[in-house]
Amino acid sequence: MKTEKPKILVAPLNWGLGHATRCIPIVEALLENGFEPVIASDGVALHILQKEFPHLIFLELPSYQIEYAKNGAFFKWKLIKNSPKMMEAIYHERQLTKKWVKEYQLVGIISDNRLGVYSKKVPSVFITHQLNVLTGNTSWITSKLHQYIIKKYNECWVPDSAELPNLTGKLGHIKNPHFKINYIGPLSRLNKMELPKKYDLMVILSGPEPQRSMLEAHLKEELKRYIGDVIFIRGVVESEQKTEQVASITFYNFMTSKQLEQTFNESEMVLCRSGYTTVMDLAKLEKKAFFIPTPGQFEQEYLAKKYKKEGIVPYAKQDKFVIENLYEIDLYKGLQHYNMTLDWKKLFLLFERK
Repeated sequence: MKTEKPKILVAPLNWGLGHATRCIPIVEALLENGFEPVIASDGVALHILQKEFPHLIFLELPSYQIEYAKNGAFFKWKLIKNSPKMMEAIYHERQLTKKWVKEYQLVGIISDNRLGVYSKKVPSVFITHQLNVLTGNTSWITSKLHQYIIKKYNECWVPDSAELPNLTGKLGHIKNPHFKINYIGPLSRLNKMELPKKYDLMVILSGPEPQRSMLEAHLKEELKRYIGDVIFIRGVVESEQKTEQVASITFYNFMTSKQLEQTFNESEMVLCRSGYTTVMDLAKLEKKAFFIPTPGQFEQEYLAKKYKKEGIVPYAKQDKFVIENLYEIDLYKGLQHYNMTLDWKKLFLLFERK
């Protein structure tokens, strides 16, 4: 007689592709350890995971309706303006989570930055690399609010190392935390492989609009002066994969994990945002890169400055970037892989509580 596997709800935030893609190794680990992941999200985050795991159950959560301002200086105020819609979405996802715990007989919840996806009835985990949320002169209050939310969960999993060296710096480390933190090491769905070089430069974009499109337009202009073979992944998840060749540039709208793994390994250097999921991928692959942080996103700006100061990766502001900046890459040592062995079985013991 076939016994039903215990179900765990995995719910990443739909903010670009990063939260969804870093949940891929978690979903794989759950499957390997005898659990049945049930995936809940919205928009492109939901679509990318459906492409990776078509056999799983997928549920739709309300959108936080996160929008970027065209001018990065107004990013924080745009978020504040949208906060009533976000609070409404959090309320609705709380109601849905209560319903799904019963309906699917969930034994646990893993929320990657979805603030309303938790339950008092089953063990709930919050994944974040931002124990401190940087928002300029309001960082103290946004950090306290975020930590207040994290306390509602049984555990907080931080995808980084607890000690030095680490990737998150002050984002992922706080003194005297009032909740349980598990540093689980950087998460990446990709693996390093020794493959012959096919591309001189890999460009990979992600993140909400309109900033993704604005950077794409800017880079297309700058790349007209680049000499070498380029693969350009636009970060637009659609029902069908599309490719286009323009001179020495190969364009893709999106790639699956397997295709991305191969392309990263076939590329000499990478031009991308300084989003934390991308940082973890680059560290795992030990790739040299150049960062263009999303304008007004304090977290990405902090990480870009941190890595430049440490001599790891150079960066430029979006409106200041010129293709000649790529010559700086050779002056930096690049991100290194932190060889942390994670015992998933031990981590998942939380969900075996009676």
